Amino acid sequence: MTQTRFKSIVILTGAGISAESGLGTFRDKDGLWTKYDLNDVATPEGFARNPELVHDFYNARRRNLVEAEPNAAHAALARLECEFDGDVLLVTQNVDDLHERAGSKKLMHMHGELLKIRCEACGNVMGWREDLDLSTTCPACATTGELRPHVVWFGEMPLHMEEIYSALEACDLFVSIGTSGQVYPAAGFVAEVRRKRRAHTVELNLDPSDGASLFAEKIFGPATEVVPDYVARLLTGND
Repeated sequence: MTQTRFKSIVILTGAGISAESGLGTFRDKDGLWTKYDLNDVATPEGFARNPELVHDFYNARRRNLVEAEPNAAHAALARLECEFDGDVLLVTQNVDDLHERAGSKKLMHMHGELLKIRCEACGNVMGWREDLDLSTTCPACATTGELRPHVVWFGEMPLHMEEIYSALEACDLFVSIGTSGQVYPAAGFVAEVRRKRRAHTVELNLDPSDGASLFAEKIFGPATEVVPDYVARLLTGND
């Protein structure tokens, strides 16, 4: 284990950490929201209007995820959790499972998980790696036509918020990785940390986020380069 000046770390990750694994980001110039209207594929209203379109969108993303592999940034965060002599909580806006496959265990998916589905009839959440459509029968209650991706859509409440805010209040280091700083409540985490206590704040991103000015330390570059370098600094006490 390694001693640093920090005792409790909260790390927020967004789509940018998985981009180099071949998973598309959302808000850059070639992002998913330039190809799809989020109101059609990422809202409860869109699902009600055209569930076939929504299922097609998430089926394609699910197939893409199954073929993807964790990258060096995911591996570095798993290493940090394993070797750091203190608390590390990883909070991700991503619905992929690349953090888990890299070895991270203390992890909260605030926007749900792509490789899970939820039945609106019985409420069960189940692992799922295949395509999904209106003819798919719920394995738990045998109801047809009530299954949806277990992801948080716009207008829905993110998951684990009470636990996340408790961790933010207690942390002395907050690191944001690969996020646009445009989607709340995650975009407000840095302000929450600054308001609650004198925690050190760090942004690791390809480009400055919308909230970059709120971070005490900013490092820009590809996630597979800047994240392993920063983790190495933490673990050698050169933070």
